[in-house]
Amino acid sequence: MSKKTLSLDLRERVVAAVSGGLSRRQAAERFGVSASSAIRWCQRRDETGSPASLKRGGDRWSARIDAHKSLILSFVEDTCDITL
Repeated sequence: MSKKTLSLDLRERVVAAVSGGLSRRQAAERFGVSASSAIRWCQRRDETGSPASLKRGGDRWSARIDAHKSLILSFVEDTCDITL
């Protein structure tokens, strides 16, 4: 099962229902989401001011390679027929 980011509108409605007096579990049931999602969204709103999802995807490897850039380039210079 793949994880799908749910809309900001839904997240805001769940958080608003909790602010309006429902428990997090009651709000989750009303909007058809998991209780753990409602709990996380409310925590995120308390911490950041918004229940918006965190950024997904992106480049995770460049920083690791850049950290060893000089070592990698020295290997390439030492061995002229090396492939990366």
